[in-house]
Amino acid sequence: MSALVSAEDLVAEGLDGLVVVDVQWNLTSAAGPPGRDLYTAGHLPGAHHVDLDAELAGPPGPGGRHPLPTAHAVQEAMRRCGVDAGSRVVVYDQGPSYAAARAWWVLRHFGLADVRVLDGGLTAWRAAGGPVTTEVPPPGDGTFEAAVDDSAGALLDADEAAKVARDGILLDARAPERFRGETEPIDPVAGHIPGAVNAPTTDNAGADGRFLAADQLRELFSRMGVRAGQRVGVYCGSGVTAAHEVLALHEAGVDAGLYVGSWSDWITDPTRPVATG
Repeated sequence: MSALVSAEDLVAEGLDGLVVVDVQWNLTSAAGPPGRDLYTAGHLPGAHHVDLDAELAGPPGPGGRHPLPTAHAVQEAMRRCGVDAGSRVVVYDQGPSYAAARAWWVLRHFGLADVRVLDGGLTAWRAAGGPVTTEVPPPGDGTFEAAVDDSAGALLDADEAAKVARDGILLDARAPERFRGETEPIDPVAGHIPGAVNAPTTDNAGADGRFLAADQLRELFSRMGVRAGQRVGVYCGSGVTAAHEVLALHEAGVDAGLYVGSWSDWITDPTRPVATG
């Protein structure tokens, strides 16, 4: 079943009975304002803001720039949003759905079953005539209890990612020049995990930020070498855009594991090999 909801369908459906979670976010100040500022400027009615850096990731360090958050951090964030065990949740960001996909993956990993991503985010919502507000709702009093759900998708560490690169297919969701090691604007070491295949997640969406249709995604991943029954893993710089690729694979009918620590974790151990080109 698709994890996406179109803006047009959500406008028609209405927001009653849903918990709407705003995860607008930018990786750097050069990319745009902080997520909280974007939320303050405008968001879906009733939406609560969740901070990707503080609540959907742990502190940066040996596990990478956006390691897995604790269950407690996710639980408290969801309770503040008013989430219960059976809540129907819609997550969105400002448009490219990178942060929204990270939220989708993290929330499912910690046991929230019904999570959809607003395809195209706030930009698509506005284009569909959806209302936008600056009113901040009061904190919710949800009862959600976070607990790891292994059936929601594989969580890979560095050793498992290396094994997938050898025995299955490991996709690198970063831009081609970062994959090849020609440039590295964020992390201190350039290159990629040996055996990985470059599959920029920007290719998974159109110019409007919406995901390609499922049949187009299947064709795209087939060209990358993804085959039925094959073990698939994804990484990026820090586990955000890789979640976007995992979501794209999900839409194409492919289960994929996420190396949450990604490249920023891989390079913390100098004994791990680095490939370029």
